[in-house]
Amino acid sequence: MELQKFYYDNKIVSKFIIATMFWGIIGMSVGLLLAFMFLFPNLTDGISWLSFGRLRPLHTNAVIFAFVGNAIFAGVYYSTQRLLKARMWKDWMSNLNFWGWQAIIVGAAITLPLGYTSSKEYAELEWPFDIAIALIWVIFGANLIGTILKRRQRHLYVAIWFYLGTFVTVAVLHIVNSMAIPVGALKSYSMYAGVQDALVQWWYGHNAVAFFLTTPFLGLMYYFVPKAANRPVYSYRLSIVHFWSLIFIYIWAGPHHLLYSSLPDWAQNLGVAFSIMLLAPSWGGMINGLLTLRGAWDKVRTDPVLKFMVVAITGYGMATFEGPMLSLKNVNAIAHFSDWVIAHVHVGALAWNGFLTFGMVYWMVPKLFKTRLWSTKLANVHFWVGTLGIIMYALPMYVAGFVQASMWKQFNPDGTLTYGNFLETLSEIIPMYWMRAIGGSMFIVGALIGVYNLIMTARAGSKVTDELAEAAPLEKVTKKRTTKEAYHTWLERRPVKLTIFATIAILIGGMVQIIPSLMVDDYIPIISSVKPYTPLELEGRDIYISEGCVGCHSQMVRPFRSEVERYGEYAKAGEFVYDHPFLWGSKRTGPDLLRVGGKYSDNWHLNHFYDPQSTSSGSIMPSYKWLINRELDKSNTEDKMEAMVTLGVPYTMEDIERAQEWMLEQGTQIEKNLYSDPDFAKTYEADKKYALENGEDFVEMRNREVVALIAYIQRLGTDIKVKNAEASAVNVNE
Repeated sequence: MELQKFYYDNKIVSKFIIATMFWGIIGMSVGLLLAFMFLFPNLTDGISWLSFGRLRPLHTNAVIFAFVGNAIFAGVYYSTQRLLKARMWKDWMSNLNFWGWQAIIVGAAITLPLGYTSSKEYAELEWPFDIAIALIWVIFGANLIGTILKRRQRHLYVAIWFYLGTFVTVAVLHIVNSMAIPVGALKSYSMYAGVQDALVQWWYGHNAVAFFLTTPFLGLMYYFVPKAANRPVYSYRLSIVHFWSLIFIYIWAGPHHLLYSSLPDWAQNLGVAFSIMLLAPSWGGMINGLLTLRGAWDKVRTDPVLKFMVVAITGYGMATFEGPMLSLKNVNAIAHFSDWVIAHVHVGALAWNGFLTFGMVYWMVPKLFKTRLWSTKLANVHFWVGTLGIIMYALPMYVAGFVQASMWKQFNPDGTLTYGNFLETLSEIIPMYWMRAIGGSMFIVGALIGVYNLIMTARAGSKVTDELAEAAPLEKVTKKRTTKEAYHTWLERRPVKLTIFATIAILIGGMVQIIPSLMVDDYIPIISSVKPYTPLELEGRDIYISEGCVGCHSQMVRPFRSEVERYGEYAKAGEFVYDHPFLWGSKRTGPDLLRVGGKYSDNWHLNHFYDPQSTSSGSIMPSYKWLINRELDKSNTEDKMEAMVTLGVPYTMEDIERAQEWMLEQGTQIEKNLYSDPDFAKTYEADKKYALENGEDFVEMRNREVVALIAYIQRLGTDIKVKNAEASAVNVNE
C-alpha cells in the first residue's frame, strides 16, 4: 500500500511550550510573593491590587490554567498528531485555541487583582470569561475530535482515551458550576445558594483537580514515559481498568471537601466512600507508569527527563494516597482548614504537574529543534534544586498543619481552651512559613535554570515548524465486532461510542449528587429567623468577596467542642439560603467569622482594617486603608437586589425602591457608632474641615466602603439566637 505524506504542526506545540514556561514563572513568582506576605504582611501596604486576597486567586489561576493548561495543550497537540498519524484537523482552530487561551489568561491577570471575582475556588473568573473559556474549550475539543475522525491509525491509544475524557468532563463541570445571573459587565451572582452552591462548587473544584490536573496528565504520562524510556506501557489491561474506574469513581468524591459542614450527611458519606475507592485506580495508574520503567533504571540514573518523570509519578502516588486518607472523617477533622491541605495540594502541583511538565518539555524541545539537550548537567541541577524545593516546601506545611490542629483542639483541665487566642497558634508556625518561602524560592530557581537550558537548546538547533511524516491511509473495515476481537479492542476503533460511554460514566455520579440538592424542596430546612441581607450588607458582602477575605477566613463552624467553644454555635444549613455565592472557605489563616457579628464594636473593625496589628498583636493580616477612604458605589444596588429576587431571595418591590434610603439610614447609624471613639471623631472632623476649607470633595463616612463592610460583618451569625450554645454543642472526634 502506498504511504501518504503529510506534515506534523510543530509550530503550535512550540507556542504552547513558550507560554507554559512564561506563565509558569509568572504564576510561581506570584505564589512566592504570597508566601513572603505571611512573613511581611504589609509588604505591599496600601496597594489594593497587590493585596493578599486579590493575588491569591491570581496565583492559583496562573498555575492551574496558564502553566498547567498550556502544558496540557502542548503535550496533547504533540502526542495526538503522532498517535493518530495525522496533522491537527484545522490549523486555524489550533491557533484560535492558543491565542484565545492567552487572551483569557491576560484578562484574568488584569481583572483578578482589580477585585473582579466570583470567589469560587478555581473558578474565580467572572461570567464573560466563563463564556470565553467554554468557547475556547469547545474549539479545542472539536479540533481533537476532528483529528481523530481523519486519523490514519485505526486503534486509539490509551492517551487519547484520557484526552477525550478530559474534554467532555471539563466542559460539563465548567458549564454547570458557572451558572450565574449577571448584574454588570464584570459582576454576577451564583445561580445556586448556600449548601447547594457549596456542593456544586466542590463537585467542580475536586473534579477540576481530577479532570484538568490529573486525567490529561495521565494521558501525557502514558505517551511520554514510554517514549522517554523507549519501552512499551507495562500493562495494557491495567490501563483499561485504570481509565474506566478512574473517570467513573472520581466524579463522586467532591463532597469530601465538605465533611462536618452543613451538607447533608448522605452526601458527605457518599463522598467518603468513593474517595476511599479512588485509591485503587489512582495507584493502578501510578504502578503502570513506574513499572513501564522496568529494565530502564540504568537510564533513569543518567537521563534527567526520566528523573523528572519518576518523581512526578511518585508525587502522583503520594497525593492520591493522601487524598483518600484526608477524606476519612477522623483525619479530615484534624486536617481541614489547616496548612496540611496546603502541603497536600502542592505535592500534587509541584511534583506531579510541575515535574511531569518539565520532563515532557525537556523531551520535546530537542525533538522540535532536531538537536540534543544543550546541557544535561544543568537539567540535573534543575532536578535536584526543584526536588529539594518541593521537600522544603511540603514538610514544613505538614508540620504547620499538625501544630495548628493540635493547638486548636487543646483544653485545660477546667474545660477552657488552652489556646483561646487564635493568634497564639499563628505565632507558632511562622518558622514553618519561612521554610516554605525558601522551598518555593528553590523551585523557582530550578525553573529559571530550566528556561535557560531550553532557550540554549533551541538556539543550538534548527526549528522545524512542519515536520514531514508518512503513514498508510486508514482502511475501511466492518464496524461490527469480529468473533476474535476483544470488546475493548473493538471499542478503541469506535471513537464516538467510546466518548459516549465516557460521558455516561462521568454523568452518573454528577446527577446522583447534584439533582437531589437542586430539586428536593426540603433539602435545606428553613429557619424562620434568617432574613435577606439589607442593601448595605449586600454591598458589604460584595466588598468582602472582592477583597478575597474568603481566602483566609472560613464561615463554617463545625460541630466540634473546640470550634463551638471558640467561635459559637455550629453552622446550620438554613443559615445560608440567601448566600449567592457561599463563603464557607477552605483555609483558616485567620479565625472563623460565622459568629463574629456583634462580637466587636464598629470602632474595633475600623481600626482593624486600618492597622490590624493595632487591634490584634501578632496578626499577619494586611491593612485595608483604601476601604476607609474610598466611596461606596451604590449605583447598581437595585440591580443587585433584583437579581437576588430572580434567584429566590424575598426582597419586595418596596425594599428595592427604598434601597438608597435604607443604606443611608444604616450607614448613618454606623457613622454615629464610630463617633464614640474620641480619636476617630477628632481626626474625622479635622479631615472634613480641611476638605471644605480647601474646596475638596469630602465623602461622608456613612458613604464609604468600610461602613458597608462593617455592616456585613456585624450581621454575620446574628440571625441565629441560641440560649445555651454549650448544651447544644456536639463533641465529635475531640
